[in-house]
Amino acid sequence: MKSTQLIDLNYRGRFAPSPTGPLHFGSLVAAVGSYLDAKYHHGKWLVRIEDVDSQREVPGAASGILYQLERLGMEWDEEVIYQSQRSGAYLEALNILNKQGLIYPCTCSRKEIADSSIIGLNGRVYPGTCLKNPASIKNVHALRIQTNNDPIQFEDILNGTYSQRLKSDVGDFVLRRADGIYAYQLAVVVDDAAQNITHVVRGADLLDSTPRQIFLQQLLGYPIPQYLHLPVVTNARGEKLSKQTNAASITISNALPQLVDAVHFLGQQPPPEILEGNISSFWQWAQQNWSVDLIAH
Repeated sequence: MKSTQLIDLNYRGRFAPSPTGPLHFGSLVAAVGSYLDAKYHHGKWLVRIEDVDSQREVPGAASGILYQLERLGMEWDEEVIYQSQRSGAYLEALNILNKQGLIYPCTCSRKEIADSSIIGLNGRVYPGTCLKNPASIKNVHALRIQTNNDPIQFEDILNGTYSQRLKSDVGDFVLRRADGIYAYQLAVVVDDAAQNITHVVRGADLLDSTPRQIFLQQLLGYPIPQYLHLPVVTNARGEKLSKQTNAASITISNALPQLVDAVHFLGQQPPPEILEGNISSFWQWAQQNWSVDLIAH
């Protein structure tokens, strides 16, 4: 069953792993989904290494991930971008938001936030303590953005309508941490705009981050990509596969069966004899037969 999606020849997608370890089956599914959606549309597929948080980076992981992708037959179309080299772009965006009067310093500790906040969609909702009582920038501080309760709604290609009211559901969120590291929400928005990304295909664990990103895109005057959030791979305990849950690395020497398992997880229906071929023939079949309509949601 072919996808009912119209072909978009201007399609620009990306896979943006964090170098916290090698690819595991969960990250393989995200890579395969983003790659196939781009190739089905005859579009570009880019790779970005999201290494903005140096404290979480595992030495050698970035080059290891690129090596794994190459061995899996996944070819990126443009130069790999590294977030660790883009601090200037993030600062520029932060300054634009600051000129709009939306950025404020926050000196609250995690304990202070825990003691005074309520639980929202993504953990504790910051109660705006430092907005009501401005903090001194002489002290070590994070930078937060002031949100509002206007509904932010978008149509996810797979999951349909999704809506949030940021002030009550998430709260004013951090754009630069107290240690000077730029937050994921800001970095990903700046980089998607810089790379002219038109379609973001990623795991559904990031679905509730999307309204925050759309909020920033609107404020910065960036185009808003189309979003497709794929089902997340979990372990036997129902936990998302990750380094924290000890997810095993994929085995490059056994690449083809793992690629077939990945498309099966995404609802695709490759013929059994595909395992008798090679990686090249697998990708040829997968690109021609990719169908978002088959993905469970």
